[in-house]
Order: sequence, then C-alpha cells, then structure tokens
Amino acid sequence: MNISVIIPTLNAGRLIGQLLSGLLSQDLRPGEIIVIDSSSQDNTVDIAKKTGVSTLVIPRSTFNHSKTRNQAALTAAGDTLVFMTQDAIPVNNSLLRELTAPLQEPDIAATYARQIPRPDAPLLEVFTRYFNYPEKASVKSLNDLKQLGIKTFFSSNVCSSMKRELFIKAGMFPESVRANEDMVITAKYIINGYKVAYVPEAMVIHSHNYSLLRQYRRYYNIGSSIRENRWILDYAHAEGEGMKFIQEQIRFVVKKHKFHLIPYIFFESLAKFLGFRMGLVTG
Repeated sequence: MNISVIIPTLNAGRLIGQLLSGLLSQDLRPGEIIVIDSSSQDNTVDIAKKTGVSTLVIPRSTFNHSKTRNQAALTAAGDTLVFMTQDAIPVNNSLLRELTAPLQEPDIAATYARQIPRPDAPLLEVFTRYFNYPEKASVKSLNDLKQLGIKTFFSSNVCSSMKRELFIKAGMFPESVRANEDMVITAKYIINGYKVAYVPEAMVIHSHNYSLLRQYRRYYNIGSSIRENRWILDYAHAEGEGMKFIQEQIRFVVKKHKFHLIPYIFFESLAKFLGFRMGLVTG
C-alpha cells in the first residue's frame, strides 16, 4: 500500500507544522504528503517546504472543496488517498495504519476516522463529535439504509482514506457542490455495491465553534449539494436523523445539568433546518 496524503490549506501556519510532524512520525509512513495551498498570506507554504513535503500553490479564487482535492489527487502517486484538513491533528502514530487497514478488503472503498473534540470545545460541540463519531466501529452498505437512513452515507474528509482506483471510477468529488462532497462520493460508493468503514481506532483531534450564522451557511451549502444530487433522496431523507440528533442533544445537556443550553439548541436547530431547506430549494 502506497499512501498519498492530501491536505488543502489556507493560512494554516498555526497548526500545519504539528499536523505534518504527526504524519511524518506515523508507524506506517505515507509515500508522499501533498499540501495544496490557496495562496496563504502566512508561513504555511514555508513550513510545509521545510518538512520536505510536496506543495502546490493555487490562486485563492479557484479554491473549491471538491476541485482542489481532485486536482491534488490527480497528481498523487499512491494507490491509497488520504484526505485531511489543516486543523485535524493525529492523536497518535498509528492513525494511517488504522485508517487504511480496512481497505485491504476488496469491497471496502473508503474509510473515515473518529474525531475527538479539542480540550476547549464548547459542550454542544463535544456532543456533536461523540454523536457522529462514537467508539463503536461500523461498516456501512446498502443493507443499512432501512436502519440508518441518510446516516448510511455519512463520512468526513476531515480524515478519510479511499482506494485511488475506485475514487477515479466514481468520478472523484463532485465539483459543482460548495460542500458535502464527502457524503456525495460515499453515497456513490454505497449504491454501487461497495462499503465504507468507520474506524474509531483512527483518531484525530478536531472540532469547531460555529456561530448560528455559520451554522445556517454551512447547512445551506449542504442543502445545496443535495439539490445538485437529488438522486440521494431516492434512497434516504435527512429529517429523521435531525430529530434524533436534537433529542439526544437535549438528553446530553440535561444529564450535564446545563439546562440553560436548551434554548440555544432550539435556535441552533432552527438555523440548521432553515439553512438546509433554503439550500435544497434555492441553492
């Protein structure tokens, strides 16, 4: 297995050194690391070059979550592609080995890692990480659609791996979408008879602290991506999973005796719902 790690960056100087150091110290070393940078104004590219990894610099105006990753993937030499974001930090030196191990199975096309919240992550973000990235491993296929619904297609390019041959065969990431490219390609794999593995033993530290407006915009882009790929709705709908998330979120904050967060949960859920619906209709 020859691994190519692909990392899109923009002004990543604060964390890129730590990320690259973590990747270069893996017990299964990557054949190459490609940093594709959107003309950062800080020292991101200098740090990357000093570590000896490959760097591609593109105009910031041309960045696209899908197109940028595809561009780097087409230059990659490895038969296994690992996609990471600039703010995902490996927990230990077994990340790449654990993440890519399931790809040895002929019917598994892709895998994704567990995300551990940062120490300073807000409580609701902590819940989100634990809800979406539990301790239990899973391998998802078409047989899981009845039970999991749209969650069957859930994945994350924060830290994922894919067989290069199948990635190309699936048409790579869809370049017409603003976001959610990981779900779209995962859906393509699964409806074509392949499986996608969630590997909780592969762990990265990663979390966000989004404002309500940022959540609205994020879910608008997700809705827009589904609008561009309406065939996904022939297999599953998103609303049921959203209700389950809210119910579990409320239980979580009640258990933590953080009752003051319940009104915020409703406002946040409304922002997500409105963003998703607007993106689905007008995006």
